[in-house]
Amino acid sequence: MATIAVIGATGYAGGHIAQEALQRGHRVIGVSRHAPEAVPAGLELRTGSIEDEGLVKELAQAADVLVIAVHGAVDDKPFLIDLVPGLLEAAAAGGARLGVVGGAGSLHVKPGGPLVLDAPDFPPPFKAEADAHRLVLERLRSTETDADWFYVSPAATFGSFAPGERTGSYRLGDDVLVTDAQGDSAIGGADYAIAFVDEIEHPAHHQARFTVAN
Repeated sequence: MATIAVIGATGYAGGHIAQEALQRGHRVIGVSRHAPEAVPAGLELRTGSIEDEGLVKELAQAADVLVIAVHGAVDDKPFLIDLVPGLLEAAAAGGARLGVVGGAGSLHVKPGGPLVLDAPDFPPPFKAEADAHRLVLERLRSTETDADWFYVSPAATFGSFAPGERTGSYRLGDDVLVTDAQGDSAIGGADYAIAFVDEIEHPAHHQARFTVAN
Protein backbone atom coordinates (compact mmCIF):
# COMPACT_ATOMS: atom_id res chain seq x y z
CA MET A 1 0.00 0.00 0.00
CA ALA A 2 1.08 3.57 -0.63
CA THR A 3 1.53 6.53 1.67
CA ILE A 4 -0.53 9.40 0.28
CA ALA A 5 -0.32 12.95 1.57
CA VAL A 6 -3.34 15.11 0.75
CA ILE A 7 -3.00 18.87 1.14
CA GLY A 8 -6.59 20.08 1.41
CA ALA A 9 -7.84 16.85 2.93
CA THR A 10 -10.85 18.46 4.59
CA GLY A 11 -12.14 20.07 1.38
CA TYR A 12 -14.62 18.58 -1.05
CA ALA A 13 -12.28 16.88 -3.53
CA GLY A 14 -9.46 16.28 -1.06
CA GLY A 15 -11.84 14.79 1.46
CA HIS A 16 -13.26 12.33 -1.04
CA ILE A 17 -9.76 11.35 -2.23
CA ALA A 18 -8.56 10.81 1.33
CA GLN A 19 -11.60 8.71 2.17
CA GLU A 20 -11.28 6.58 -0.97
CA ALA A 21 -7.60 5.97 -0.30
CA LEU A 22 -8.30 5.01 3.30
CA GLN A 23 -11.01 2.57 2.22
CA ARG A 24 -8.48 0.87 -0.04
CA GLY A 25 -6.02 0.43 2.81
CA HIS A 26 -3.54 3.18 1.99
CA ARG A 27 -1.86 5.27 4.65
CA VAL A 28 -3.18 8.82 4.32
CA ILE A 29 -1.63 11.93 5.81
CA GLY A 30 -4.09 14.80 5.59
CA VAL A 31 -3.15 18.46 5.80
CA SER A 32 -5.60 21.25 6.56
CA ARG A 33 -5.23 24.86 7.64
CA HIS A 34 -7.68 24.25 10.47
CA ALA A 35 -8.48 21.06 12.33
CA PRO A 36 -12.08 19.93 11.68
CA GLU A 37 -14.45 18.90 14.44
CA ALA A 38 -14.40 15.30 13.24
CA VAL A 39 -11.52 13.41 11.62
CA PRO A 40 -12.17 10.29 9.49
CA ALA A 41 -10.96 7.09 11.09
CA GLY A 42 -7.41 6.32 10.06
CA LEU A 43 -6.58 9.76 8.70
CA GLU A 44 -3.34 11.19 10.10
CA LEU A 45 -4.33 14.85 10.19
CA ARG A 46 -1.85 17.68 10.45
CA THR A 47 -2.58 21.37 10.50
CA GLY A 48 -0.49 23.41 8.12
CA SER A 49 -0.33 25.34 4.89
CA ILE A 50 0.75 24.53 1.36
CA GLU A 51 2.79 27.75 1.59
CA ASP A 52 5.01 26.14 4.23
CA GLU A 53 7.96 24.97 2.12
CA GLY A 54 9.40 22.92 4.96
CA LEU A 55 6.15 21.05 5.44
CA VAL A 56 5.80 20.36 1.72
CA LYS A 57 9.34 18.97 1.55
CA GLU A 58 8.69 16.82 4.61
CA LEU A 59 5.50 15.42 3.08
CA ALA A 60 7.22 14.70 -0.23
CA GLN A 61 9.89 12.75 1.65
CA ALA A 62 7.33 10.77 3.65
CA ALA A 63 4.78 10.04 0.91
CA ASP A 64 4.71 8.10 -2.32
CA VAL A 65 2.17 10.55 -3.72
CA LEU A 66 1.61 14.19 -2.79
CA VAL A 67 -1.92 15.32 -3.64
CA ILE A 68 -2.72 19.01 -4.05
CA ALA A 69 -6.42 19.72 -3.52
CA VAL A 70 -6.57 23.46 -2.89
CA HIS A 71 -8.06 26.48 -4.60
CA GLY A 72 -6.17 27.98 -7.50
CA ALA A 73 -7.24 31.50 -6.55
CA VAL A 74 -7.68 33.42 -3.31
CA ASP A 75 -9.86 36.53 -3.32
CA ASP A 76 -10.15 36.08 -7.11
CA LYS A 77 -6.38 36.39 -7.55
CA PRO A 78 -4.12 33.53 -8.75
CA PHE A 79 -2.58 31.79 -5.76
CA LEU A 80 -1.44 28.27 -6.54
CA ILE A 81 0.56 29.05 -9.69
CA ASP A 82 3.41 30.68 -7.75
CA LEU A 83 3.80 27.55 -5.64
CA VAL A 84 4.07 25.14 -8.58
CA PRO A 85 7.88 25.32 -9.01
CA GLY A 86 8.43 24.61 -5.33
CA LEU A 87 5.95 21.75 -5.34
CA LEU A 88 7.65 20.16 -8.33
CA GLU A 89 11.08 20.63 -6.78
CA ALA A 90 9.96 19.06 -3.50
CA ALA A 91 8.30 16.14 -5.29
CA ALA A 92 11.40 15.47 -7.40
CA ALA A 93 13.73 15.68 -4.42
CA GLY A 94 11.52 13.50 -2.24
CA GLY A 95 10.73 10.95 -4.91
CA ALA A 96 7.00 11.54 -4.59
CA ARG A 97 4.54 11.64 -7.45
CA LEU A 98 2.56 14.89 -7.60
CA GLY A 99 -1.20 14.70 -8.19
CA VAL A 100 -3.18 17.91 -8.67
CA VAL A 101 -6.94 18.35 -8.39
CA GLY A 102 -7.62 20.66 -11.30
CA GLY A 103 -10.55 22.44 -12.86
CA ALA A 104 -12.77 21.89 -15.88
CA GLY A 105 -12.40 25.43 -17.22
CA SER A 106 -9.12 24.67 -19.00
CA LEU A 107 -10.69 21.86 -21.03
CA HIS A 108 -11.76 22.44 -24.62
CA VAL A 109 -15.48 22.39 -25.37
CA LYS A 110 -14.69 20.25 -28.43
CA PRO A 111 -11.52 19.27 -30.30
CA GLY A 112 -9.92 22.48 -31.50
CA GLY A 113 -12.69 24.49 -29.88
CA PRO A 114 -12.63 27.20 -27.22
CA LEU A 115 -11.94 26.56 -23.57
CA VAL A 116 -14.87 25.83 -21.29
CA LEU A 117 -14.11 28.98 -19.27
CA ASP A 118 -14.37 31.09 -22.42
CA ALA A 119 -17.86 29.84 -23.29
CA PRO A 120 -20.52 32.58 -23.06
CA ASP A 121 -22.56 30.62 -20.52
CA PHE A 122 -19.66 30.01 -18.12
CA PRO A 123 -20.77 31.22 -14.63
CA PRO A 124 -18.94 34.49 -13.83
CA PRO A 125 -18.49 33.71 -10.10
CA PHE A 126 -16.31 30.71 -10.99
CA LYS A 127 -14.21 32.35 -13.70
CA ALA A 128 -11.34 33.59 -11.51
CA GLU A 129 -10.87 30.15 -9.98
CA ALA A 130 -11.12 28.44 -13.36
CA ASP A 131 -8.59 30.77 -14.93
CA ALA A 132 -6.23 30.37 -11.97
CA HIS A 133 -6.24 26.60 -12.44
CA ARG A 134 -5.66 27.06 -16.17
CA LEU A 135 -2.49 28.93 -15.25
CA VAL A 136 -1.47 26.14 -12.88
CA LEU A 137 -1.76 23.59 -15.67
CA GLU A 138 0.24 25.80 -18.02
CA ARG A 139 2.96 26.20 -15.39
CA LEU A 140 3.13 22.45 -14.83
CA ARG A 141 3.45 21.83 -18.55
CA SER A 142 6.07 24.52 -19.12
CA THR A 143 8.35 23.67 -16.19
CA GLU A 144 11.27 21.34 -16.87
CA THR A 145 11.26 18.86 -14.03
CA ASP A 146 12.10 15.31 -13.09
CA ALA A 147 8.93 15.12 -11.02
CA ASP A 148 6.21 12.76 -12.21
CA TRP A 149 3.00 14.81 -12.02
CA PHE A 150 -0.60 14.36 -13.12
CA TYR A 151 -3.47 16.83 -13.17
CA VAL A 152 -7.08 15.64 -13.07
CA SER A 153 -9.83 17.89 -14.42
CA PRO A 154 -13.34 16.98 -13.27
CA ALA A 155 -16.44 17.27 -15.41
CA ALA A 156 -18.12 20.66 -15.83
CA THR A 157 -20.55 20.01 -12.97
CA PHE A 158 -18.50 19.07 -9.92
CA GLY A 159 -18.64 20.25 -6.33
CA SER A 160 -20.47 20.05 -3.04
CA PHE A 161 -23.45 21.72 -4.69
CA ALA A 162 -23.88 18.63 -6.90
CA PRO A 163 -22.44 15.69 -4.94
CA GLY A 164 -24.01 12.99 -7.12
CA GLU A 165 -24.08 9.31 -6.22
CA ARG A 166 -21.24 6.82 -6.10
CA THR A 167 -21.54 4.65 -9.21
CA GLY A 168 -18.08 3.13 -9.21
CA SER A 169 -17.56 3.98 -12.86
CA TYR A 170 -16.33 6.91 -14.92
CA ARG A 171 -15.19 7.85 -18.42
CA LEU A 172 -11.78 9.23 -19.26
CA GLY A 173 -10.77 12.04 -21.59
CA ASP A 174 -7.68 14.12 -22.28
CA ASP A 175 -8.02 17.83 -23.04
CA VAL A 176 -11.64 17.86 -24.22
CA LEU A 177 -14.69 18.03 -21.95
CA VAL A 178 -16.39 14.64 -21.60
CA THR A 179 -20.17 14.84 -22.09
CA ASP A 180 -23.06 12.41 -22.30
CA ALA A 181 -25.55 11.95 -25.13
CA GLN A 182 -27.51 14.99 -23.92
CA GLY A 183 -24.40 17.18 -23.84
CA ASP A 184 -24.21 17.21 -20.04
CA SER A 185 -20.92 16.86 -18.19
CA ALA A 186 -20.93 15.88 -14.52
CA ILE A 187 -19.24 13.71 -11.93
CA GLY A 188 -19.80 13.23 -8.21
CA GLY A 189 -17.09 13.57 -5.60
CA ALA A 190 -16.94 9.85 -4.87
CA ASP A 191 -16.49 8.82 -8.50
CA TYR A 192 -13.91 11.55 -9.08
CA ALA A 193 -11.99 10.17 -6.11
CA ILE A 194 -12.21 6.65 -7.49
CA ALA A 195 -10.60 7.83 -10.74
CA PHE A 196 -7.95 9.78 -8.86
CA VAL A 197 -6.94 6.88 -6.61
CA ASP A 198 -7.06 4.48 -9.58
CA GLU A 199 -4.39 6.68 -11.19
CA ILE A 200 -2.34 6.52 -8.00
CA GLU A 201 -2.56 2.73 -7.89
CA HIS A 202 -2.11 2.20 -11.64
CA PRO A 203 -0.12 5.14 -13.08
CA ALA A 204 -1.11 5.79 -16.68
CA HIS A 205 -0.63 9.55 -17.06
CA HIS A 206 2.84 11.00 -16.64
CA GLN A 207 3.42 14.76 -16.71
CA ALA A 208 -0.04 14.96 -18.23
CA ARG A 209 -3.60 16.12 -17.64
CA PHE A 210 -6.66 13.93 -18.02
CA THR A 211 -10.32 14.44 -17.28
CA VAL A 212 -13.09 12.25 -15.88
CA ALA A 213 -16.88 12.30 -16.06
CA ASN A 214 -19.76 9.91 -15.47
